[in-house]
Amino acid sequence: MATIYEHIEENKRRTVLLVLLFPFVFALLAALSLGLLVWFSGAGEGPSVVLYGQALTATQASLVQTAILVIPICWVLAIAWICFSYFSGDKWMLSSAGAIAVTRRDQPEIYRLVENLCITRGLPVPRIYIMDDESLNAFATGRDPDHASIALTKGIVKRLERTELEGVIAHELAHVENRDIRLMLITVAGISFCTLAGEWLLRSSLRRRSGKNNGGAFLVVLGLVFLVYGYLLAPLIRLAVSRQREYQADATAALTTRNPRALASALQKISGDSRVEALDYRESMAAMCIVNPLGKMGLFSSLSGLMATHPPIQKRIAALLDMDRAYH
Repeated sequence: MATIYEHIEENKRRTVLLVLLFPFVFALLAALSLGLLVWFSGAGEGPSVVLYGQALTATQASLVQTAILVIPICWVLAIAWICFSYFSGDKWMLSSAGAIAVTRRDQPEIYRLVENLCITRGLPVPRIYIMDDESLNAFATGRDPDHASIALTKGIVKRLERTELEGVIAHELAHVENRDIRLMLITVAGISFCTLAGEWLLRSSLRRRSGKNNGGAFLVVLGLVFLVYGYLLAPLIRLAVSRQREYQADATAALTTRNPRALASALQKISGDSRVEALDYRESMAAMCIVNPLGKMGLFSSLSGLMATHPPIQKRIAALLDMDRAYH
């Protein structure tokens, strides 16, 4: 297994790669789709318009002109979304999960646990949030350790032993220290933009139902490009988010607390009741949680191989128990 420092450097490289790949792959898909649409739209018509030195049918010319207008707008929106995601995506995710910020006065025991672990790891204390859900789960988000947040469900706070909860918090702090949170922030936000944009474009096209409305046809194709990218291709890029990150975070947490068995026990309990209802409609966020929080696998999960982002829980527990035996 790579050292923490190697893992951090690898995450930095992967983050840059994802930021570059998202717009590049989208541009390639859009260009290919537009080319196919223009090609097939000219069937049965003779050239009647010369556009940019090319003889095109009226239908083809209309599609090209629409694309020239729409594609740059989509690019600007995509870049704006990446900027928004980097600086404010964590707030959007916390809000989506129904997480409420708490202070030392609200949750003194939790705050003390987080603070002590941060001192041990040399990290700034992140913002702490509680999700109004009686299940057991947790996640961390943010762009770096200075702008990080940890969210815990009510259930995990109430139902885990103190040492078990300490292990869970140490696991999430490991994701903060390793910069896993930034990589996941960019990935989740990028996929969300594609799926939301695709749905919006398809709805917009329905308002332009004329059979000869080429602008409407282009919106349909572009919407499908976004959806295909969001549901099928972006998750392939997400393979850059290695499953090893969970093993790495487990190991770091065990080294921090000197109690691998407590985290193993926590994972066993969490796996029995991990569903977070607020995330049922935020499937792309599931990879951020310590254990899969979805009650059942939805379309996104099935197509993207969500479970591939989380190693089997029993393998994680076995690895932690091996560490525990090494300590004793």
